[in-house]
Amino acid sequence: MTPLHIATPLLEHRTLSAALNKRVLLKMENTQPSGSFKLRGIGLMCQRAVAQGASHLVCPSGGNAGFATAVAGVALGVRTTILVPQTTPLTVRRQIADLGATVIVHGEVWDSTNLEARRLADQAGTIYIPPFDHPDIWEGHATLVDEALRQSRALGLEIDVVVCSVGGGGLMSGILQGLHQHGLTRLPLIAVETEGAASLRAAIDAGELVTLPAITSIASTLGAKRVAAEAFGWTQRHDVRSVLVSDAQAIDAARRFANDQRVLVEPACGAALAVAYDNLPQLAGFQCPLIVVCGGIGVDLKMLAQ
Repeated sequence: MTPLHIATPLLEHRTLSAALNKRVLLKMENTQPSGSFKLRGIGLMCQRAVAQGASHLVCPSGGNAGFATAVAGVALGVRTTILVPQTTPLTVRRQIADLGATVIVHGEVWDSTNLEARRLADQAGTIYIPPFDHPDIWEGHATLVDEALRQSRALGLEIDVVVCSVGGGGLMSGILQGLHQHGLTRLPLIAVETEGAASLRAAIDAGELVTLPAITSIASTLGAKRVAAEAFGWTQRHDVRSVLVSDAQAIDAARRFANDQRVLVEPACGAALAVAYDNLPQLAGFQCPLIVVCGGIGVDLKMLAQ
């Protein structure tokens, strides 16, 4: 089965490398056909579902997961319905609809959207595609590690820490699965959230899964009120270092990244980049960090400026 995702470039951020006296590597997941890493895991899940007879994909998502599902649905030639909350910008809805998916606006918050999606998926031939919480999704995201290790070693470099943004925890779970598949059980992961969307940190502090009362961060694609149980479980069996950054730090990093690399990414992606741009203490002691540039379709120049 040929993957729906592509192998993405691994680039060195030479400006940050010089400023930090490190070799700062970037895994450019923003270059995926879906504009974000999401196609790795969601693409695999959709492929397997269709191979098993599914003819209709239903995904509740206000952005990147929905877009990835729509990309997968088109590639697989099956009907695709994406449900979004009322808060999803019109531009994002149009981008998803332009791919050929049906877009349904339902509910003021994602929780309501999700309930409706599960209702629609309760039909023969229909499969529910979650944004981040499924073993197929984690397995697909783990391929990012396969590529990054091969690419970095071809450059004669050994990654000594991975930095990624965390929303629902699907990317984090996939990366850690990939590291363990390669025997890198002691390689730390810096898990970055924005203040106001820190469901992983809340779970770590409480010692159990916690549901946030609300999401107040501008990084809406990190806005999972409850992190996946798989992601929280990883914090108990791997060296996961939780870091919080402000919305201002995330946006500033996204703007600086646009200036340095001529690439637009969402503030959710800027959160991970902020660890390097602000030279946070958690990066001290590492010489070859890998930052996952997770991308995102919900951004434009006007939005960053505002």
